[in-house]
Amino acid sequence: MKAIDKAKKYIDESDNIVFFGGAGVSTASGIPDFRSATGLYNKRMDSEFSPEYMLSIEFFENHPEEFQSYTKKELMMDADPNPVHNKLAQWEEEGRLKGVITQNIDSLHQKAGSEKVIEIHGNLRDFYCPKCFKNFDEDYFNEIDGPV
Repeated sequence: MKAIDKAKKYIDESDNIVFFGGAGVSTASGIPDFRSATGLYNKRMDSEFSPEYMLSIEFFENHPEEFQSYTKKELMMDADPNPVHNKLAQWEEEGRLKGVITQNIDSLHQKAGSEKVIEIHGNLRDFYCPKCFKNFDEDYFNEIDGPV
């Protein structure tokens, strides 16, 4: 039996699935990954800083306006869930999928209907101010014109 057929058989027979995924799931929704040849870390920038550094906490702390601008331009995408996100949400609804653990920050699992999602790198829906300790949502972040 081929490995893919064996994996399909295990999934078809299971009601105790946990999915662990990353960028490969969302690239089918048009969201670039980070490390591939066409990923964000290899994209030419109009900045003296590397894209990888521009997504760091250090860059956020030292250059909050540039961080905000870069994040809005490169990461805030209006993407839709693809068949993988939808299938996982279906399995959760059926009680077969116990949870999703994702490295993605795009919230597409939630958009597809998954509720049991652990986002190990955070997300672009929930924002927290380290100075005033308040939480802000994605709409607020997108609407503000000035610095973070």
